[in-house]
Amino acid sequence: MPHLFDIDDLSPDAFDRILTLAVSPVRPTSASEGGPVLAGQGVALLFEKPSARTRNSMEMAVVGLGGHPVYIQAAEVGIDTRETAEDVARTLGCYHRILCARVFDHGLLPRMAGALDGSGFNVPVINLLSDDAHPCQAVADIITLRQRFGSLAGRSLAYIGDANNMARSLVKAALMEGMDVRVASPAGYDFSTEELASLAQLATKSGRGGTVRSTNDAADGAAGADALYTDVWTSMGQEDERADRLAAFAGFTIDDALLSVASSDAVVLHCLPAHRGEEITASVLEGPQSVVWVQAAHRRTAMHGILQWSIADSVTGDAAT
Repeated sequence: MPHLFDIDDLSPDAFDRILTLAVSPVRPTSASEGGPVLAGQGVALLFEKPSARTRNSMEMAVVGLGGHPVYIQAAEVGIDTRETAEDVARTLGCYHRILCARVFDHGLLPRMAGALDGSGFNVPVINLLSDDAHPCQAVADIITLRQRFGSLAGRSLAYIGDANNMARSLVKAALMEGMDVRVASPAGYDFSTEELASLAQLATKSGRGGTVRSTNDAADGAAGADALYTDVWTSMGQEDERADRLAAFAGFTIDDALLSVASSDAVVLHCLPAHRGEEITASVLEGPQSVVWVQAAHRRTAMHGILQWSIADSVTGDAAT
């Protein structure tokens, strides 16, 4: 099944197919049927943690493809308390064509997918965010950058901040595009040597010439970059670390001074929500080089592509990688 846990579940061709489907007119289920791909079918949206952009973009993307989205909160299913993750997945598979989940523990996703596959359900699982990855946001980010620059091969992207789940998926997507990626984080909040090596292997495997390096200097990361990207320093579930994180990330704010060392036509991205005055200043977030709201709008665009890809590959039996 074409499950999507993170970007490196995809081959470069599959990644390209998602991007093409995302910006193309909605196609019919088949030439003979002429209806949208999700006509009359449900899509389960399982949220262990809330999100404004993920819920709204998903619901509208499903509706746009002719389907019926069902928003399910954690308390309604009680994963591994009322029922195992496997039983929750199989129950939802009885009613829905696709299972999309936003979870705290990434390990729940392969467990649910394995249960569905093992029980003969033709239901792909899509990661709407986990502690390890945020692939749907990364697809939206690449759509945003392609819209601004066209081909991204050889372009440079600087991620400034915590090397977190968002950074991980973003770097993988950028490497799929052949970009030169710098990740600027304070010591202790950066990618490990092992993870950087794994990302470099992904760049080699994609065959598109991308590179990745890590630095503990924000200005070094931003220098000459075509795009600057950041995320909150304290994510959901890390509230007890807030004071330590604010101290550690001093000097890693994307402000006018940091933007000035990037390329003169650089764009600024942020996956939101934004904490103005922390990871980004209001003047940059709301300035002429910000594409943050275009990026937010493309969350829906991205889901058009991801949902159609998952349906097409599960029907045809094409491999995701």
